[in-house]
Amino acid sequence: MLASLRQRPNLVFALLAVYFATNLVLRLLLPRSLDLDEGEQLFLAQWLAAGYNSQPPLYNWLQYGVVALLGPPLFSLALLKNLMLFASYLFFGLAANTVLRSRELAIVAVLGLLTIPQVSFEAQRDLSHTVAVIFSTSLFLYAFLRTLKTGTTISYMLTGLSVGLGVISKYNFVLLPAAAALAVLPEPVFRRRLFDWRILLAGLVALLVFLPHGLWFLDHVGDATGRTLGKLTSEETSGRLEQILTGLVSLVLAFIGFSALTLLPFALIFREDLKAVLRARSEWTRLFARIFLISAAVLVLMVFFGATNIKDRWLTPLYLALPLYLTLKAEAASTDVSAALRRFLPVALTVMVLVPAVLFLRIPVLGMTGRYEKINVPYGPAIERMLAEAPAAPAVVVTSDLQMAGNIRLHRPDLPVFVPGQGPVEPVVDASRPVLVVWRTRDGRPEPRQPEALASWIVGNTTFTTAETGEVAVPYHYGRVGDLYHVAFSYLVPKGD
Repeated sequence: MLASLRQRPNLVFALLAVYFATNLVLRLLLPRSLDLDEGEQLFLAQWLAAGYNSQPPLYNWLQYGVVALLGPPLFSLALLKNLMLFASYLFFGLAANTVLRSRELAIVAVLGLLTIPQVSFEAQRDLSHTVAVIFSTSLFLYAFLRTLKTGTTISYMLTGLSVGLGVISKYNFVLLPAAAALAVLPEPVFRRRLFDWRILLAGLVALLVFLPHGLWFLDHVGDATGRTLGKLTSEETSGRLEQILTGLVSLVLAFIGFSALTLLPFALIFREDLKAVLRARSEWTRLFARIFLISAAVLVLMVFFGATNIKDRWLTPLYLALPLYLTLKAEAASTDVSAALRRFLPVALTVMVLVPAVLFLRIPVLGMTGRYEKINVPYGPAIERMLAEAPAAPAVVVTSDLQMAGNIRLHRPDLPVFVPGQGPVEPVVDASRPVLVVWRTRDGRPEPRQPEALASWIVGNTTFTTAETGEVAVPYHYGRVGDLYHVAFSYLVPKGD
C-alpha cells in the first residue's frame, strides 16, 4: 500500500472511500435504534424551515433533502454523515495539496484528521452539526488557501460560499474567518488578497447563503443562543476568581482532548528532526500560528466574560488545520521527510480499523455487561406493542423528547410525530382519530407520571380525553436475560367517543 500511495497519491481518497463505506455498512448492521443526534435529525426532517432550534440548519436541510429522496430509514442518516465526512477529507486533502510541495506530506496531513477524536470517533458515533462544521471548515481551508495562492474570482466566490455554509453549520465557525482575516495582515504577500475588490464578492456570496437563516435568527435570538450560552456557563462557581479558574481549566482540558492524540504521533514520526521542525517557519506556518493564537485569545476572553465549560468539540473549526500546520512545519524545516508517510501510515490504518470496530462492537459488549447505550434500547418492539393496543390508527404521536420522536418516525414513518415546544410548526390534529402520547425515563425505569410538557399539552387540547394509559416493557437489544426497558403511553380519544 505504501508503494501505491507514493506512486499515486490520490489513492488516499480511494482508501478513505472504503473506510467510510465500511462505517456506513456497520451502522446499518447495528440495531435499528437511534442515538441522540440521529433521533433529532430524523424528527426535524419532517419539515424544511429557515431555523429549528439552538443549532444552525445546514445539516437539517441536507438531511431533509436526503430523507425526501430516500425516505426516513437508517440508511438516509448513515449515508449523509459518511458522505459529508468523506467530502471533508477530500477538501482537506485539496487544501494540503495547495500549500505543500511534498505529496507524501499531503497524504500525512489528510490522514492526520484520523488522529483528532472529535473528527474520527465522535463524529461517527453521534454528532450531526459538528459533521457539518467539519465539512465547512475543510471547504473553507481549501478555498481560503487557494485564494491566497492564486487569487482567482472563483476562489473568492468559493471562500464566500464556505463562510456562509460554515455560519449555518455552527455559530462558532464565525471565529475562523475572522481570525484568518486578521492573520493575513502581517504578511504582505497575503495582505493584498484581503484588500482585493473581490473580497466584497466573497462577502456577498456568504451573505446570500446565510440570509434565509439570518432573517430567522434575528427573530429568534434567544432560541438560537440560549442553550449554547447555558452550556458555556453551566458550571456553578462561588465567585469571579473561581469562575475564571474553572473556565481556564476547561479550556486547557479541551485543548488537550482535541490535540494530544495528534501531537503525539507527529512528534514520533519527526522525532530525529523535532527541534528543527519546531523552530522552522514559513509564510504558511506563520499564518496558521496566528490563526491558532487569535482563536485562543478569543476563547480566553470568553472565559473572562463568564464561560466556565468549554467542550473540546467546540474547538473543531478553529483547530481542524492542526495536522496541516504540523506538516507545513516539517516541510519548512527542509528535513528529510521520506520516512514520514512510512511511519504514519500504520497509525492511520490502525485508527481506520479500531474506530469502526469499537463503534460496532460496543453495542453487544455493553449490552452483555448491562451498561446499555441508546442503540441497545428496543424502540421498534416498544412502538409496535403500543400501537397494537390502539383503538384506531392514531392521527399523531406526541412524545416528550426528540430522540424518542426520531425513533418513532424511524419505525413508523407513516405517522406524524410531535414534541411540544419543538419543531417549526405544530401539527393539525385530526379530531376524529385518537392521539398516542409516549414518554419514558432516560434509563428505562417505570414512570407512570407524564412529563410536564406533555401534561400541559394534553390539558390545552380540550377536544380529547384520556381513554387508556399503559406501559410496555421489552428486552434490550443484546441485553441480559430479565433486563427490560419500560415505555409509558396514553391514548387520547375525541370527547364523546
